[in-house]
Amino acid sequence: MSVKAMSPHELAQKVFKNEKLFILDVRNENDFQEWKVEGKYFKYLNIPYFDLLDGVEEIIDQLPLKQDILVVCAKEGSSMMVADMLSEQGLNVSYLEGGMKAWSEHLEPVKIGQLKSGGELFQFVRIGKGCLSYMILSDGEAAIIDATRMTDIFLNFADQQEVKIRHVLDTHLHADHISGGRKIAEVTGASYWLPPKDADEVIFDYSPLENGEKIVIGNSTIEINALYSPGHTIGSTSFIVDDTFLMTGDILFIDSIGRPDLAGKAEDWVADLRETLYLRYKKLSDELIVLPAHFMIIEELNSNGSVSSKMSDLFAKNHGLNIADEDEFRKLVTENLPPQPNAYKQIRQTNMGKITPDEETQQEMEIGPNRCAVR
Repeated sequence: MSVKAMSPHELAQKVFKNEKLFILDVRNENDFQEWKVEGKYFKYLNIPYFDLLDGVEEIIDQLPLKQDILVVCAKEGSSMMVADMLSEQGLNVSYLEGGMKAWSEHLEPVKIGQLKSGGELFQFVRIGKGCLSYMILSDGEAAIIDATRMTDIFLNFADQQEVKIRHVLDTHLHADHISGGRKIAEVTGASYWLPPKDADEVIFDYSPLENGEKIVIGNSTIEINALYSPGHTIGSTSFIVDDTFLMTGDILFIDSIGRPDLAGKAEDWVADLRETLYLRYKKLSDELIVLPAHFMIIEELNSNGSVSSKMSDLFAKNHGLNIADEDEFRKLVTENLPPQPNAYKQIRQTNMGKITPDEETQQEMEIGPNRCAVR
């Protein structure tokens, strides 16, 4: 039987549609345990490639005979070879095109909806890493929020939609992934906005994103209103868009809340985080739709692949928003935290403009899941 390549887009659609898939991951066990392709109805078998050099006969009885099998490795080559061997045994098998490297970099644009003032809002789901970026379009103009370093997808999407990118914003100085905001601004001539309290060490020019700043997109006066919301970083800033959506950056997620330790200031920023979540956000409308900058688990995805929830639902269900005791809250966000993101110090330095790693180094720096939440 012939071996087919499954593109990251095809795999992402299987995740979005909750399809069944059996994945044979031939990376080392540690790599697999730390980070893998996730799907609600996916099943897995992890056998390192080196254990299969002499053939696949010994694992055939561990594989489904009547189900699609996807072989996954780091960059593609090993999975192609294993897929060939399985195909020779008569199994229906494919391999992930580009491997986990490509999976980490793939983004899927998902339409969130029409804006009441006119225009549209799109979410870009980086399905393999849990990053979420946004584009607001109106009257031939666009603004991009929390762009990843894969800038071509945003530039190409803007071209397809026939809009001019006027503004690029980051909710904070990111530590888990390299921002594409500054690069997009340089290419398009757009303004690049960054919270000044996160920008003490940056070595490039930027537009300071202060509390209360209003950024208008298009002639239909869609407003992006900046709300200072520290806690994940000292400068973290949320955006209220069209009085309908709240972009929370890494402060509030669907299933968790942001961690305050990635700049080494956990104890200092706990009070800020609590004030943002329990006072600043509590004053906002319960009807706002929360759009975070990350998701942690596949169950956070909606039926169309988007990630969002009403503020009222989060105050009812999100554990991080329902801790009355301040000491208990402090322990939650400072103790027993997940491992810190891969190369987060170097990523912060890159986002400050202090270092400029080559493309391959940037890919390696970002490998692995995001770890911006407290759990």
